Amino acid sequence: MTDHGADLLIRAAAVHTLVPGQAPQRALAVRGDRVAAVSPDPEGLDHMVSARTTVHDLPGATVLPAFDDTHTHLIHAAFGAHDVPVHRARTIAEFLDLIRRRAASTPEGEWIRTTTNWQELNLAERRMPTAAELDRATDRHPVLVKRGGHNDVVNTYALRLAGITEDTPVPPGGVIGRDADGRLNGRLIDNALGLVERLVPAQDRSRRIDGLRLASGRYAATGIGTVRDCAVTPEDYRVLLAAREAGALHTRVRTLISALGMTGAAQVEDLLDVMEEWRHGSDPGLWVWGVKFGLDGGLEAGATEEPYACDHSYSGTLIWEPDALVEAVEAVVRRGWRVGTHAYGDRAVRVLLDVYERVLARNPGLPAGTLVMEHGGLAGPEQRARAVALGIPVTIQQPLLHDTAEVEEGFWGPERVAALFPARGWLDQDAQVSAGSDFPVGQFGATRSLWGMTTRQTVIGVKGPEHAITYDEALALHTTQAARLLGEEHLRGTLTPGRFADLTVWDRDPADCPSDLLRDLDPTHTFVGGRLVTPVGR
Repeated sequence: MTDHGADLLIRAAAVHTLVPGQAPQRALAVRGDRVAAVSPDPEGLDHMVSARTTVHDLPGATVLPAFDDTHTHLIHAAFGAHDVPVHRARTIAEFLDLIRRRAASTPEGEWIRTTTNWQELNLAERRMPTAAELDRATDRHPVLVKRGGHNDVVNTYALRLAGITEDTPVPPGGVIGRDADGRLNGRLIDNALGLVERLVPAQDRSRRIDGLRLASGRYAATGIGTVRDCAVTPEDYRVLLAAREAGALHTRVRTLISALGMTGAAQVEDLLDVMEEWRHGSDPGLWVWGVKFGLDGGLEAGATEEPYACDHSYSGTLIWEPDALVEAVEAVVRRGWRVGTHAYGDRAVRVLLDVYERVLARNPGLPAGTLVMEHGGLAGPEQRARAVALGIPVTIQQPLLHDTAEVEEGFWGPERVAALFPARGWLDQDAQVSAGSDFPVGQFGATRSLWGMTTRQTVIGVKGPEHAITYDEALALHTTQAARLLGEEHLRGTLTPGRFADLTVWDRDPADCPSDLLRDLDPTHTFVGGRLVTPVGR
C-alpha cells in the first residue's frame, strides 16, 4: 500500500460490509487495491481525501461486496462473443438463417460455431435442429451447434469430417443421436462430443482475448467480481494468462482444469503434469483452483435412482466407473490439487459421495474443502447429511433451474424438478453451500440468482417453494460463503480494512427491491481491486 490518503472514497446511504454484527456504514475508503477504512459517518473519512482521491458522493446508493459466480463457464461466454448468436432465434427457420448468413461471409470449409446459451423450448418447434436442417443452412462448411456443455448438434459435413457413420461405436458415457428411423441426426452428448470437437480449430488468440474482454465485462456489469470457471482446458488457461497480461479480464478468475472426457487415471496424470507449471501462481486476478470431473450427464442424462418420466427404461448415464474415479481423484489430491465433480441426478450424488468417502479414508488429513460437489442437483436429506458429515461443500445454481425447468420436467417429471437445488435443506443441515449460474445453461447475474433462490421462480412458475431461502442467506452464498469455498475468506467476501476492494454500488438497496425488479437489477458501478470495471461490456 502507498502511504498517501485514499485513492477512492465512496459516501453512500448504506455500506453493507457483511461483517457479522456490524451496522451499515456510510463511507468507505480504498487505498491501492484494498479497503482502507469504513465509517458510520458519511463525512467520517474526509480526512483521507487528497488531490489524488476519486470521490463518489452517492447519498442514495447502497454498497455491497462484489459477487462471486462459483460455477460458471467464462470460456464459453468468451467464445460466444464472436459465434453465431442463435440464442436470439425464436424459430428453427430463424436459427438456420443466422447460420446461413454467417456462412455467406465465411470461406468454404471453415468451421461455423454457434453460441451455447439457448434452449430448444424457446424455439416455436420446441426441439433441436437436425443435421439435415443444418445442411440446408450450409453444406459447404462444417457446423458445430452447442447447447450448454453436454450437447452438440452438427451437420453432415462435420459428421463426415469426423468419420462418424451409423457403424461408429458409441463412446462409453456418450450418445450418438439417431432419428426414429435409426439414421444419424447430428446429435452428440457428453463423451461423444470429442468425436467432432477435437477437429474444430482453436480461435485466433487475439480474437479469444477480445472475447474474454467482452464476456468478463458483461459479468462485471451484473455485479460479479470473481468467476470460478468450471471447465478450462490447458490451452484455455494459456489464453486466460495472455488476457490477464493484456489487461483484458474485468473479473478475477479461478479455474478448474477440465478432465471431462477422460476415463482413466493415466490420462489424468498426464493432465496434472501439464498443470504443474501453474501450481505456484501468485496473481490475485487469475489462478488454478483444481481439476474438474464429470460423473453424470446434464439435463438429458443425469443419473437418477428412479427411471425417467419420459422413458421408464432409462435412468441417465454415469460417465465414470466408481473404482476408476476413486483412482483418478486420488491422483489429483495426492499432487495437492482440489477436485470439483459434476453430480446432477440423485444416483450420481450417492455414487460421488461413495467415491469421496473412499478417497478421504485412503488419504487422511486432506485439507478441508479439497473435494467439492458441483450441482448436487437432486439431493435428498440422507445424501445431504452424508455430504455434511464428510465435509463436502456443494455449489448450487438456481439460474440453471429457472431456465431449464420445462425441459427437465419432460425428462424427470414435476416432483423431481421441484426438488432440485434444495438450498433450504442444505442450509438447515449446516452444509457449506455457495451459489452460481452454470452459464451458458443458466443466465449469469448477481441479483438474478438472488431472486431465484428467494422465490424459486422458473420459466414455468414457482417450483419447490419450500426450498426458498432468505435474501441475506442468498447474498452470503455469493459473497462470504463463496470466498470460503475458494479459501479466500481472509481476502474477499466482506468489506473490511485490509481485504480486496471488490465492491458494487447500487442505486437502490437490492434487499428492499420488489422481486419483479430484483431479477434484472444491475449495479451502477463494479470495482475489482479498487479499479472501476464497469460500464465496460454493458
